[in-house]
Amino acid sequence: MPTVARAAAPAADHESELTAWRDTVRRFFAAEVEPHYERWEKDGIIPKTLYRKMGEAGLLCVDTPEDYGGVGAPFEFSCVVVEEAARMGFLALASNLTVHSDIVAPYILHLGTEQQKQKYLPSMARGECIGAIAMTEPGAGSDLQGIKTTALRAGDHYLINGSKTFITNGQNAGVVVVATKTDPKAGAKGTTLFTLDTTLPGFKRGRNLDKIGLHAADTSELFFDNVRVPASEVLGRVGGGFGHLIDELPRERLVLAVGAVGHAQGALEKTLEYVTSRKAFGQPLASFQNTRFELARLKTDLEVHRAFMEKCTRLYAEGRLDVPTAAMVKLATTEMEGRVTDACLQLFGGYGYMTEYPISRFFADARIQRIYGGTSEIMKEVIARSLVGRT
Repeated sequence: MPTVARAAAPAADHESELTAWRDTVRRFFAAEVEPHYERWEKDGIIPKTLYRKMGEAGLLCVDTPEDYGGVGAPFEFSCVVVEEAARMGFLALASNLTVHSDIVAPYILHLGTEQQKQKYLPSMARGECIGAIAMTEPGAGSDLQGIKTTALRAGDHYLINGSKTFITNGQNAGVVVVATKTDPKAGAKGTTLFTLDTTLPGFKRGRNLDKIGLHAADTSELFFDNVRVPASEVLGRVGGGFGHLIDELPRERLVLAVGAVGHAQGALEKTLEYVTSRKAFGQPLASFQNTRFELARLKTDLEVHRAFMEKCTRLYAEGRLDVPTAAMVKLATTEMEGRVTDACLQLFGGYGYMTEYPISRFFADARIQRIYGGTSEIMKEVIARSLVGRT
């Protein structure tokens, strides 16, 4: 495990450690991901062996305390893993890691009992157990109050019935945080979360869904047929699930923003390489004013949003990132990511539309970022309510 955490370290030491950590992450991805990523895209899944290698290298659950198997590093170190995966063009991996390390692990750490933490977190940090979160259903997406999956009490257990869809890590998951209705008549107050061991009878994985992008990310349907879950697997409070989801959303949306900035940076780097080497009318594309001005616009757009993302990262580390601000950073950075990847593909011309050029994957992968974690439209509604309330 790398020693990257020093809570009382001076700022200069913190920055040098962060830089060294970034170099470590890049070397790992270059050696263990880059040579195989195209095959994983064709396979539609990232092998479990990579998670174990990442666990051995300390790249999973980075800011989870050492008592629970994590590295115990500051939050920014966890962000680096997602940012660098996205920058190198591995947004499917970044998406999977976001769910595993930055959504599921914090849910269990913040809401779980000591038994749940000891059961799941160390094995997640080692990459032996992969985490997924199951909220979306065929008839309920951004409106989580509309979920139909039920968990009804039966003695010292609950029986879970229903289905989920679009679940990242669904094929590989060993533990799933499941959003259910324990009281279907109570609205939001009837929502309860569970940690569900995927070896339990009655749990079934559906097909690995075909997608426009993120081809290496396993995205699945999940089915629950009288899955008998011990009451000790309730995550947080019975009936408190909706509030727990709201409490944890800022981190989820912030880390998506981190990935968006990293992904846009990677697309711009690929484009700079291309326009300086590709010639038209006997001179490099980079020598034309249109190209140069477009690059200047993209760089400015990227850096403005990076500054906002870094501000929000500091706010989260200080416990001060609220729901509306997290919605703002998610909305702003993912919309920027879409603009940048689209403009970068345009600078490649016809070659940008060919799948042999990585920029095409940047473009296709970026599209989902404005949808999952709350659509751009939902982000606008969250922000608007913080300004003028609900009308």
